[in-house]
Amino acid sequence: MADFVTLADGCRLHWRFDGHEGAPVLLLSNSLGTDLDMWAPQMPVLSQHFRVLRYDSRGHGASDAPAGPYSIEQLGRDVLGLIDALGLGKVRFAGLSKGGMVGQWLGAHAPDRLSHLVLCNTAAEMAPKAPWDARIALVRAQGVASIVDAVVERWFTEPFRMAHPEAIAPIAAMLRATSTEGYAACCAAVRDMDQRALLPRIPLPTLVIGGTRDPATPIAKSHELVNGIPGATLVELDAAHLSNVEQADAFTAALLTFLKD
Repeated sequence: MADFVTLADGCRLHWRFDGHEGAPVLLLSNSLGTDLDMWAPQMPVLSQHFRVLRYDSRGHGASDAPAGPYSIEQLGRDVLGLIDALGLGKVRFAGLSKGGMVGQWLGAHAPDRLSHLVLCNTAAEMAPKAPWDARIALVRAQGVASIVDAVVERWFTEPFRMAHPEAIAPIAAMLRATSTEGYAACCAAVRDMDQRALLPRIPLPTLVIGGTRDPATPIAKSHELVNGIPGATLVELDAAHLSNVEQADAFTAALLTFLKD
């Protein structure tokens, strides 16, 4: 089941439900440069236990890409608008990279809307700003296609890239299809974010998943989250940035163990 909701500012978000009605709702939030299908490796298992709600973040996939820049707060409020539009109460939330940044904002500002929080391959801040400015300028000048090869190299270890081209191809296609405006506007949101002071305000059961070979959000960023969020626990996976793809079985098992509590 898939459709669109129109948010208060007129932006349309594309969403999809999988799983059985009546099951607990698990909301999944995608990374920068992907769409809701980035979670495909998890769906066969998660949809057996949850009513899984995926959506394309503002600026990505089939959702609208209004002019930016965006902010993490704006992307967080998009999630609240989606939850409200679908008439949902509390949801379980898991986000990877940018999706995990949105999750931190929600955990601090709207904890009454979440029952569990999973923050995957993400960070509370992503300084310095200069590389983000350079990436925004490159994408605006040459399109998202100009950065696909470099991004894929950071998202997956070389052995995985060599052994599993069939897993890499759909992710690269998502990147190429991402709106230039949407990508640049979300880069600005990541560039301008600093949520470190919010971490102690997150009162929810929280799982952090980090990749020990992640150059985009190094494992030290995961430790910072665990040290800042009261009671948070950490699972480390032998993976680069998209650990849900590179270590799909271990990632899914960690999610399921935590979210079924």
